[in-house]
Amino acid sequence: MPDAKRNRTNKTQATNGPHPSPASHPSHPDGFIPPHGGYENLLSYQKSQIIYDATVRFCDRFIDRRSRTHDQMVQAARSGNKNIAEGSQVSGTSKESELKLVNVARGSLEELLGDYRDYLRQHGHPQWDKNSKEALYVRKLGSSSQASYETYREFIETRPADTVANILICLIHQTNYLLDQQLRRLEQDFLKEGGLRERMNRARLAARAKQQRGSPHDR
Repeated sequence: MPDAKRNRTNKTQATNGPHPSPASHPSHPDGFIPPHGGYENLLSYQKSQIIYDATVRFCDRFIDRRSRTHDQMVQAARSGNKNIAEGSQVSGTSKESELKLVNVARGSLEELLGDYRDYLRQHGHPQWDKNSKEALYVRKLGSSSQASYETYREFIETRPADTVANILICLIHQTNYLLDQQLRRLEQDFLKEGGLRERMNRARLAARAKQQRGSPHDR
């Protein structure tokens, strides 16, 4: 568990309805650096980690390790996962960087989604309809807040390539939805709170006002 002193982002609930983004922190009485980090509790991070681990396994099973596609898919999955973590960690001092990094994660997963779609198309396999029984089953698997790679391990490591690719497509769609929600909330928070410079100015003015209130006035 993270150190209790470290501020953490609220965990989103794994449901099939709207997923709230990390809670904002409108005031920071103890300083101008807001709570940050705790990315392990973000549902978007958890799902992107499943995607990363499953993509490594998919590529090792079905794509020549010497091929450029193998490396590109693994790197895209890694980027999706690690940029969410880095964005959360730097959010205390740079909301701009957080927005940029989460957006990079979103772009990387969109690239990976295209790779899985290409694989299916190039090998003559159909992509599941979003309302097919297979897709609905995968969605149900991911509805638990305790879902991890272990939840999908049997399918990822034993099913044929087209099934695994479709499972990953479902997971990427879920994660992209979460990241879209997260980005919208980050934009709203930035417009409301500003960046580090604005928070520093507010903290400085508040400290000055407090100091003046505590000093005797000249008569």
